[in-house]
Amino acid sequence: MLEKIEGTIISVISGYYDVKTNKGVIRSRARGVFRNRKQKPLVGDRAVVQLDDQGMNYLVEILPRKNEVGRPAVANVDQVLLVISAVEPDFSLELLDRYLTFFAWKNVGVTIYLSKSDIIAGTEELKEIKEKLVYYEKIGYRVFFDSDTLEKELPDLIQENAIWTLAGQSGAGKSTLLNKLEKDANQVTGKISQALNRGKHTTRQVQLFTYGKGFIADTPGFSAVDLYKIKVDDLGQYFYEFKKNSVNCKFRRCQHIKEPGCEIKKMVEDKEILPSRYEDYLKIRQEILDNKMPEYMK
Repeated sequence: MLEKIEGTIISVISGYYDVKTNKGVIRSRARGVFRNRKQKPLVGDRAVVQLDDQGMNYLVEILPRKNEVGRPAVANVDQVLLVISAVEPDFSLELLDRYLTFFAWKNVGVTIYLSKSDIIAGTEELKEIKEKLVYYEKIGYRVFFDSDTLEKELPDLIQENAIWTLAGQSGAGKSTLLNKLEKDANQVTGKISQALNRGKHTTRQVQLFTYGKGFIADTPGFSAVDLYKIKVDDLGQYFYEFKKNSVNCKFRRCQHIKEPGCEIKKMVEDKEILPSRYEDYLKIRQEILDNKMPEYMK
């Protein structure tokens, strides 16, 4: 008798899919129907596996995705741990705003981690960076200023079966942080996957390892984001404080440019909205209108 069971794809290895279910990790192959549908199962997908008494396991269905992010891609990401460096490379509010806009567009939550703050500990430069990041805390983002606090609190933040991945500028320390988190993590899924490989040569792109009650993708994420595909009239919805306060604008579809009675422009003038946020909004808006990523961001 055929049995079907639902689970999460935690790795793709040489054409095999490891699916974590309430019966453990099940290795399976994908049915040809996915090729016919031009559908590619991804790590993070909620999938249905068909089992039989001959030990032949097949993916037979991919449940609807809520998103797909990253390079390599991970499906159904709940939260991104965004690594922004204090120095080497230099801290950049513009880059931070680009990432936050991109993930808001993708409907993914963001937790911000300031890396390399120890390099400039006790300096006026670090004090200024932290003051700027306090604004992002006020508008709803969780911010970690040091690795010790992050590692202490992160396991409790990851909810049951939630999928997290990393993102951030090149050189910000994503890989270093990832290696530390993976070393500290409960490596049950990794050990199972290793046992299933049985020593044969394998290739894989990305894997989920268990952390807290959920998963973290063992990829350092990506460092560039394309924003020009966002609909220009929707851009303000992805700046959370703009979205919240635009209900007080005179015009319902206010674009916060030259319209009279714009609440957002008033809040910028009154320093209730960080001026750099508004400037970055205008830059991204122009990028969308030009329909291309700026050369310096490539």
